[in-house]
Amino acid sequence: MSTDYQGAREALGIRLREIRLSAPGGRLTGTQLAQKHGWDKSKVSRLENGRQTPTPDDLRMWAEACGQPETYDELLAKLRGFESHIRSWRRQLAAGHRPVQDAHNAAQANSTVLRAWESSWIVGILQTPDYARAVLTRSADLHKSPRDTEEAVRARMKRQELLYSGGRRYQIILWEPVLRALICPPAVLAVQLDRLTGIIGLDTVDLGIVPLSAPLKVPPGVGFWIYDDRQVVTETWHAELWLDDADSVATYLRAWKTLKESAVYGSDAHNLIHAARRALPSR
Repeated sequence: MSTDYQGAREALGIRLREIRLSAPGGRLTGTQLAQKHGWDKSKVSRLENGRQTPTPDDLRMWAEACGQPETYDELLAKLRGFESHIRSWRRQLAAGHRPVQDAHNAAQANSTVLRAWESSWIVGILQTPDYARAVLTRSADLHKSPRDTEEAVRARMKRQELLYSGGRRYQIILWEPVLRALICPPAVLAVQLDRLTGIIGLDTVDLGIVPLSAPLKVPPGVGFWIYDDRQVVTETWHAELWLDDADSVATYLRAWKTLKESAVYGSDAHNLIHAARRALPSR
């Protein structure tokens, strides 16, 4: 977890403690507050010490129990402030995958130079519907989130209109293992690889592949997007990070440029894609 995020969570915890101790009817103990809502008494301690992220309902109940409901909007604003940087999958996917896709569509529509590195799967902007369906289904399984797969696939496909609308430049680098990862049936991956070969040469996309045999100056790490050198979006198993501080953006930009030094383009990229296609199992 990032230092900035943890610091913000601890600051929110300090504010929660202040509200508890300044309750108009007299300061509440942590045990008394927990009893008001049937919480485990350790929850109050975890929230106040920044060891647990509160939900909006937690904040509302806290403000009401302390006799200060007017502080709810302030607390919620603080929560939204740091959650705008680290967005847990649990919360993001509570309503399914479609809202997440819509957020990415808007972010990409508002950018002109989009750089990407991906070491795990084909990036969404280049996916076929069947490949996207496989990825989103597995994500729903992992996070036990509502299944709105078809709506999410349609939203992801709509994003691809940006490839042809002009005014943007996509600079995408994939690690070669992505071309061979069977996160979908072989027949689906075959069509997906064909789709990639058709992307090479498109005037809005620079598609590079880093061969598995290429020397790397930095480890592959996780995938990420950089929007107009002002914002980075990356993800972990538990959360998606949207970073806009200059130091973080500069670090990811250096990583992207370093990985680009190992990438091949044009016919060399074609050859890697074709080799992966030929290596697919027959069934």
